[in-house]
Amino acid sequence: MAKKSKTLTIYRYLTGPDDAAFCHRVTEALSKGWKLHGGPTLTFDTAQNRVICGQAVIKEVEGVEYSPEMKLSEQ
Repeated sequence: MAKKSKTLTIYRYLTGPDDAAFCHRVTEALSKGWKLHGGPTLTFDTAQNRVICGQAVIKEVEGVEYSPEMKLSEQ
């Protein structure tokens, strides 16, 4: 019987100003197999007079053990 490898769900929360660069970061994550997790969030930074976006993303990876040192963006 083959041993089933464990699946690890990894989580990232992307944040940044509400601009094209933020949208490109989310698009890049999606193109690398990440999936949206919930809806986006918005807040207003009064010090810099701009809107800040946030978007949670998750990804299922096989055969990887969790470690606090792992670089989630490289998974």
